[in-house]
Amino acid sequence: MTLPIRIAPSILAADFAKLGQEVRDVTDAGADWIHLDVMDGHFVPNISFGPDVIKSLRSYTDATFDCHLMISPADPYLEAFAKAGCDRITIHAESGPHLHRSLQTIRHLGKKVGVTLNPATPLSVLENVLDDIDLILIMSVNPGFGGQKFIPAMADKIRNARLLIGDRPIELEVDGGVTVDTAPIVTAAGANVLVAGSAIFKGESVEAYRQTISDLRAAAERGRVGSN
Repeated sequence: MTLPIRIAPSILAADFAKLGQEVRDVTDAGADWIHLDVMDGHFVPNISFGPDVIKSLRSYTDATFDCHLMISPADPYLEAFAKAGCDRITIHAESGPHLHRSLQTIRHLGKKVGVTLNPATPLSVLENVLDDIDLILIMSVNPGFGGQKFIPAMADKIRNARLLIGDRPIELEVDGGVTVDTAPIVTAAGANVLVAGSAIFKGESVEAYRQTISDLRAAAERGRVGSN
């Protein structure tokens, strides 16, 4: 199954002094999803924001809120993020003792369900939950900070994830070091959702955001065409 290319700017790289406006601007500039990197300073070595900030941003756009929880334990906070307005909630395979139970909780909250794999996390953790998820997020850097460079070995992991997905309608998302240069690599390997933070928000204007998003989408489409 071929799913559309989606560009998901990560607001971790946005100007937090005007976060609502930043969300509105990248949506107006053509973003498909808004990627929300939630960090707890425990599971990853950084702290970002929580459900109250997400709730305050919800009125700025109708775009999909793609919430990536880098927290442990995740289970006690799933309902809060669902109520805050997240449309998709993705948790790390290591974020709790019972992955399947956590995924069921997200589903029961009425949200799309995702699992994130760190660079060193094997694809095998997904084998028994594939029919319970809507998205796989491959980290192409170690989580916790923006602005890192893409780890080349992750291209093979993306390719193997696509094979594992088969004909299931599962989105394959990549986060970390996604630029115009690396976008064709990840889409050629089978990814369809590209998270980009500093590559987009370094422009600091709607016009710059629009150009970068357009360039990323074109590069992603080239990678997809070249793989056929």
